[in-house]
Amino acid sequence: MKYKIINFGCKVNTYESTYFEEVLIKDGYTEAKEVKDADVVVINTCSVTNVADQKCRKFIRRLKRENDKAVIIACGCSVQNNGEEYQTYGIDILLGNHHKSKIPELYKEFLKTREPIVLIDSNRKQEFDDMLLNKFEKHTRAFIKIQDGCDNFCSYCVIPLLRGSLRSKKFETVIKEAKTLADNGHKEIVLVGIHTGSYNSDGKDLVDLINEISKIEKVKRIRLSSIEITELNDKFMETLKNNKKLVSHLHIPLQAGSNEILKLMNRKYDKKYFKDKLELIRSIRPDINITTDVIVGFPQETDELFEESMEFCKELEFGKIHVFPYSIRNNTKASLMEGHVKEEIKKKRALQLIRISDILQCTYEKKFLGKEMTIITEKNHQNEIVGFTDNYIKVFVRDANFLNSNEEVIVKLDSWDEKYIYSDFIKKGED
Repeated sequence: MKYKIINFGCKVNTYESTYFEEVLIKDGYTEAKEVKDADVVVINTCSVTNVADQKCRKFIRRLKRENDKAVIIACGCSVQNNGEEYQTYGIDILLGNHHKSKIPELYKEFLKTREPIVLIDSNRKQEFDDMLLNKFEKHTRAFIKIQDGCDNFCSYCVIPLLRGSLRSKKFETVIKEAKTLADNGHKEIVLVGIHTGSYNSDGKDLVDLINEISKIEKVKRIRLSSIEITELNDKFMETLKNNKKLVSHLHIPLQAGSNEILKLMNRKYDKKYFKDKLELIRSIRPDINITTDVIVGFPQETDELFEESMEFCKELEFGKIHVFPYSIRNNTKASLMEGHVKEEIKKKRALQLIRISDILQCTYEKKFLGKEMTIITEKNHQNEIVGFTDNYIKVFVRDANFLNSNEEVIVKLDSWDEKYIYSDFIKKGED
């Protein structure tokens, strides 16, 4: 029996899809090269934008044409958001965002009865849906999903309606999972969630979790998928100062560089607050890589407000900007606002900001030319050695095919192009 997992969307989805894969492998399944060869296909969907929704629906329609014999399991945000439509596609098991951990047992139930299963629960109050991983087979960095849900209700975002309210994995469970992943060879742990900084388990917060995981000897790096600027409190700053396993890279969403637009977005800070926090972070770790998300073409964003946002991004010297044209999501406050921006203007603004991001990334990475840095190795599709520094610079290592994946090595960064920083191998690091 063969499986295929198709993952759309965020790092939380990646974690969940890896869990599905681990269970299927344990039950004796092997991975199909193509979806047309699979006996079961699991699609973990995304609904963060209209484009994401369209990709998911288009893929499932194509799958039904190419492989009408496979058992199809679809779950996730797009299903949660468009449940009635998905029920017309002839999908065998259809789940929203809750009960994903039950997929293995629901699949076995379906094989017995061959009766379609639909579970789309719209209740925001849910228990944390526990999944535990032993190994990330296709990644050197191991993700742990520590949190789900969001209560921020930014005016553009439908995720709080689709993922439900805040909830966290038990502290002891996260530590157990981190130890297992480390014992199985993962040197870097990435803590992921929908609103990661809100983590709370019986009074223990994200900083407590970081500090406890850092006690695991085999864990060399701890990385966060994302964190809100409002969650970078004094306790976090103290850990940033003293905990060397917490990497020198933070992804902090800005979303807009205009106070007027930030207020319309229902973000919980203004430009001064954001800038002051970044200055504090850089006073603690001067070489830290701070990356961000920015939405362009939000309702009522004029040319002048967009220019203001671009200039603010330049001023903050991000290491990279992930740019998103605003996407109307039903049932959000922004969808009802006046002053929606034309699609062609959104696209033009997105390209402008992407060009700025490329310049900022180049400027940041070139600062490290000539320096010796540690990377954890990976093999790319050409079986060549690449790797990431702790501040998330992607490095290509010349003439290093003798190295394996997941090794700590010291390299010297000596040249740069639009794709990589290039380096020469110096020596293996200390385990």
